[in-house]
Amino acid sequence: MRIDPTGWAFVLPAAALALVGWLFIGAPWGAVLLALPAFLLFFFRDPHRSITEGRDVVLSPADGRVMVAGATTGERTPPGNWEQITIFLSPMDVHVNRVPVSGRVLKVEYHPGRFLPAYRHDAGDLNEYTEITLDHDGVPIVFRQVVGVLARRIVCRVREGQQVQTGDRFGVMKFGSRMDIFLPRGTRLLVNPGDRVVAGVTVLASLAQAARPTEPR
Repeated sequence: MRIDPTGWAFVLPAAALALVGWLFIGAPWGAVLLALPAFLLFFFRDPHRSITEGRDVVLSPADGRVMVAGATTGERTPPGNWEQITIFLSPMDVHVNRVPVSGRVLKVEYHPGRFLPAYRHDAGDLNEYTEITLDHDGVPIVFRQVVGVLARRIVCRVREGQQVQTGDRFGVMKFGSRMDIFLPRGTRLLVNPGDRVVAGVTVLASLAQAARPTEPR
């Protein structure tokens, strides 16, 4: 299975530590220490996904559980009228993120903040996050990689002006976090709070009836 390149900076030192423990402390301790690189390999796994097709479908950008599906819940939402979907990622979920819908990247913005537990509803307002704004055939969508208590490092690999395709890998969040997706009013949401979703596979919404902005963004 593929491992996200970011993970090797964690896996290799942990494996070296386990080897030193095995050689100089003893096999039992070495075996115990091997649990850490094994977990890191599991955490940074990047499984192949058969991307769900559909012109106006919005796919999940992250594995996890839906916390919010409906009206926006925070104060630091993008300007405009939006529907919101929030996905919470536990440390056991795949943390490689995928583009939810094809289009052109309009903006990539980093916002400093705190490191509150990602499952708190105010974490989207107060925590550090990276925000990507995308234009899909005239329909804007916004999605945010939000840090948590353990996820204090976000990797975002897209840039402004880049053309992206649905299901493309675009980044990774380390050790537990959340993803907020903002969709224009009129978007038909197809998930509910509590649903499990899979990045690049689960259809979150349909943009067929989504409202277009009245002026350029």
